[in-house]
Amino acid sequence: MTREEKATVIEDLTAQLADNPNIYLADISGLNAVDTSNLRRACFKANIKLAVVKNTLLAKAMEASDKEFGELPDVLKGNTSLMLSETGNAPAKLIKNFRKKSEKPVLKGAFIEEAVYIGDENLDALVNIKSKEEVIGDIIGLLQSPAKNVISGLKSGGGKLAGILKTLSEKE
Repeated sequence: MTREEKATVIEDLTAQLADNPNIYLADISGLNAVDTSNLRRACFKANIKLAVVKNTLLAKAMEASDKEFGELPDVLKGNTSLMLSETGNAPAKLIKNFRKKSEKPVLKGAFIEEAVYIGDENLDALVNIKSKEEVIGDIIGLLQSPAKNVISGLKSGGGKLAGILKTLSEKE
């Protein structure tokens, strides 16, 4: 690979890192051709971009990026696959689901909305991260709940009051 080609790859990687808020680094070495194909297919269905990258080029792209990756460049050893996603927990769910059949992929690290996670032990925490849409839905649900209670209370209370007035009027 010539210097010009490497510079082009670094520019492309830097642009991808800038455009994606959720970046996962995984090790998929040791997967056979069928499993690798199944992983790529699952990534495509989940709208996750999967690419095998050279560690040195990715490290240079991280340095050139405006984002602060913290300790993430330190995990760039061995085979590294880059997973890019719009949703914060989609790659973690895919990795966890794929691991039911295989020991790989192994999570090396992740960069989720300015937070850095290092190591495979964080996979469960990453699976439980809620997306922006899920958090907004939860907030809307919580805001609607008290209003629904007040309305149902007024409806039921109005029925009781009318019953009491009718009973009192019939007594006389």
